[in-house]
Amino acid sequence: MTGLWVALATLALGLAAGLVWRSRNGRLREGGDGGMRLGEAAIGAPLGERATLVQFSTAFCQPCRATRRILHEVASMVPGVRHVEIDAESRLDLVRSLGITRTPTVLVLDESGTVVKRASGQPRKADVITALGAAVSHNTSHNSDEM
Repeated sequence: MTGLWVALATLALGLAAGLVWRSRNGRLREGGDGGMRLGEAAIGAPLGERATLVQFSTAFCQPCRATRRILHEVASMVPGVRHVEIDAESRLDLVRSLGITRTPTVLVLDESGTVVKRASGQPRKADVITALGAAVSHNTSHNSDEM
């Protein structure tokens, strides 16, 4: 009988952990990077005039392909927004400094390169559009170190 209770408890814990992971997957949240700024040298491309969508991907990441499509669509819809994709395997220094632990990871930067929003996993298109609104209206008057 004890084995049954252990199995049920394990199943319940696994279900709870899965639900928490699923609820956080792809959610755009505050940057959490202490107002870190990424310059053109760090991302290897010019910043967008109004905002930049930075995607960290790997070669065999299936959700990265869908994320690439979503970010490209949003960037082409909104004037002054640029989508930059970075191969995480070739930029391990940047991945480590930003605390990126999985792909895809998306960073939404304002016009000065400050990380405003961040998502691990595939974000929804509507969430990306909302995050761009936050990036465009973000106050860039604070002092941050450019990477």
